[in-house]
Amino acid sequence: MATPSQWVAGARPRTLPNAVVPVMVGTGVAIGLGGFVWWRAILALLVALSMQIGVNYANDYSDGIRGTDDVRVGPMRLVGSKVAPPRQVLVAALGSFAVAAVLGLILVIVTGAWWVLLVGAAAIAAGWFYTGGSSPYGYRALGEAAVFVFFGVVPVVGTAYVQTESLSWAAFVASVPVGLLSCSMLVVNNLRDVVNDGQAGKKTLAVVLGAERTRQLYAGCVVVALAIALGMSAMAWLSVLTLLAVPLAIAPVRTVLSGAVGPALIGVLQQTGKLQMAFGLLFSIGLAITL
Repeated sequence: MATPSQWVAGARPRTLPNAVVPVMVGTGVAIGLGGFVWWRAILALLVALSMQIGVNYANDYSDGIRGTDDVRVGPMRLVGSKVAPPRQVLVAALGSFAVAAVLGLILVIVTGAWWVLLVGAAAIAAGWFYTGGSSPYGYRALGEAAVFVFFGVVPVVGTAYVQTESLSWAAFVASVPVGLLSCSMLVVNNLRDVVNDGQAGKKTLAVVLGAERTRQLYAGCVVVALAIALGMSAMAWLSVLTLLAVPLAIAPVRTVLSGAVGPALIGVLQQTGKLQMAFGLLFSIGLAITL
C-alpha cells in the first residue's frame, strides 16, 4: 500500500503551477474588465487543480501498465515503482476527473453556457488520452500542443468567461504566454526522460526533435512568453511587472542550454514552477489594475 506521502508525490505537486497560474491570469482579466466573482474564481481554481491531479494520476497509470516508467530518472511513479496497484491509481485519476466535472458543471449551470460542457469534456478526454488508450497522442509528439490549449488557452479564457460571462480578446492574448510556460514544464520533463522514453518507444516531441533542439525549444517558450506579456503593456501598461520575473528565468534556461541531463534537470522543473508562479502573480496584477 502506498503511504499518504507517496500519494501526494504521485500527484506531482511541482506541476500544480500549471493549474494555478492560468486561473490567476484569467481572474486578473476578469478584475480588469470589472467582472470579478470571487466564488466562481475559486471554483475555477478547484476545477483546474482537480484536472491537473487527474492528468498526473492518469499518466502514472497508463505509463505504468505499459512499462514506460520501469526505469525512471525523475520522481517516483506509483505504478511504475509498484507501491500502489494500477487499479487504485486508475480510481484516483477517474475520481479527480469526476470532481473537476462536477465543479465545472456548477459553473456551467450558473452561467447558462451549456456549450462549455463540450470544452470540459474535451479537456477530460485530452487528459486521459495523453498517455491512455490504444493510441495515446503523448506518444506521437503532440503533448506540448495539448498542454498549450488545455493548460493555457482554455483555463485562462474559461476562468475569465465564467466570471464576466463574455469572451474577451484580452483573455485570449493573455493565455498565450501562460500556455507557453506550461509547455516549458513538459518540454524540460521530456528532455530529462528523452533517452528512456526513446528506448521505451514513447515518441515525445523531445524524442522527435532530439536533445539539442529540445533545449532550444525550452528557452524559446520561456523567452517568448515573457516577450508577449511585456508586449501586452500596450493594452495593460502594468504588464511590465512581468520583467521582475526575468531573474527567475536565467538559472533554468542557462542550465538547460548548458547541456544538463537526467537528474540535473529535476531542479529545473522546480525553478520553472517558481518562474510560472511569479510570472502569473505579476501578470495578473498588471492585468487587474490597468486592463
